[in-house]
Amino acid sequence: MNKAIIIGRLTRDPEVRYSQGDNSMAIARFTLAVDRRFKRAGETQEADFISCVAFGKQAEFVEKYFRQGMKMVLSGRIQTGSYTNKDGQKVYTTDVVAEDIEFAESKGSNPGGGDSGYQGNSNNQSNNFRPEPSSAMGDGFMNIPDGIDEELPFN
Repeated sequence: MNKAIIIGRLTRDPEVRYSQGDNSMAIARFTLAVDRRFKRAGETQEADFISCVAFGKQAEFVEKYFRQGMKMVLSGRIQTGSYTNKDGQKVYTTDVVAEDIEFAESKGSNPGGGDSGYQGNSNNQSNNFRPEPSSAMGDGFMNIPDGIDEELPFN
């Protein structure tokens, strides 16, 4: 079994490219800074910088909603590879290939401050929509207005 689950912050905005041909596909490359679980007394927190790649719909989701400093939960598989660089040297790579990506924090909790990049809907109308908990039923669920499901990036 090859399964990786990591939580970390984007070190910079994702780099997204599109493949060539009739059925072009989005390919997003990014690095997550993942804090190590333990630190020694008196030392600063250490992090590992994990190279990640997402394809297709996952890549489009990353491109649209994630920016530098945002926290992400990623599950996927570890994949190794190699290539020969322009100097003729063999370079070995290790990436986590994303199978599932989720937000790890709410929009307003980004420590870098500012906007997370979410614009509300696809025609870039800034709706600062924030659903309120249902007070009528007291069930803890939020009321979601009709039509919002077309704007969500997932099924």
